[in-house]
Amino acid sequence: MTPSATMQFTAAARVLAQAAAECELVVPGFRSPPRVVGVNRTIRRSHTGEGGVVAVRLVDRPLAVILGDMIEGVIVLNNLNATQADRVRTHLWSAMSQFAAAEDHAMRVA
Repeated sequence: MTPSATMQFTAAARVLAQAAAECELVVPGFRSPPRVVGVNRTIRRSHTGEGGVVAVRLVDRPLAVILGDMIEGVIVLNNLNATQADRVRTHLWSAMSQFAAAEDHAMRVA
């Protein structure tokens, strides 16, 4: 995991947490890498039943795939039905696409 990948992941987690809160969802914690070797994403629910942790592998993975894993983790932890999930997924992807565009622009300027 490169420092820039870690910084992108951390920044993405902040943006995603804000977007999830705007949808009045329980915001999970995000970490990397997953504790389970050989998987790209794990989801661990808290023992209280609300929230949890989404762990995502960053190494050798495109940012869009990492963001997708993070978004799906939010949806799974909030136990959304299909209609709710579709609406929330659209909102979260909108926030993440703005984030990715800003990251892409920053990389070109640097």
